[in-house]
Amino acid sequence: MGQQGSKQPEAQVLILGLDNAGKSTLLYKLKHNLSVSTVPTIGFNVEMLEARKNRKSIHLTVWDVGGQRKMREHWESFHQDAAAVVFVVDSSRKERLEEARRELEKTLRSEQLRGRPLVLIANKQDVNGALTVTEIKDTFNLKKICSGRDWFVQPCSASTGVGVEEAFRRVVQMLK
Repeated sequence: MGQQGSKQPEAQVLILGLDNAGKSTLLYKLKHNLSVSTVPTIGFNVEMLEARKNRKSIHLTVWDVGGQRKMREHWESFHQDAAAVVFVVDSSRKERLEEARRELEKTLRSEQLRGRPLVLIANKQDVNGALTVTEIKDTFNLKKICSGRDWFVQPCSASTGVGVEEAFRRVVQMLK
């Protein structure tokens, strides 16, 4: 028999971003510390992770939702139980930044995500010519679109692992 009240805290984290931003690579680097060769996510991937907050364990259910245009129509159906949003941006693809900014803005307008923290991951920092965190903050006008919520931008390379753990530590610390 289980002990009453011994259930560990749980939270759902939503990973969104355009197709080919590196969402699945990020998730599997975090979960298994492996660089995996991924194919475009049709639908979603879901993984359970355990993290620590204030010296207590917290179970995270992490939803990595496909970023193709057809999949973005379904993002809203994942908003309901999300405690935090991780939005992954390919910092090396300047020509797609405006599209990514529009999708992030649309996502953050969701009533179900009101006040939820955002960690924007500036992925692919290992690629020559990748935009800096400051350039991404300015391009996305984060001070404006994130008013009323905690937010942070983490430089990262999902393929090498640089910045991956730091990004999720930040997510966990921002959870209410």
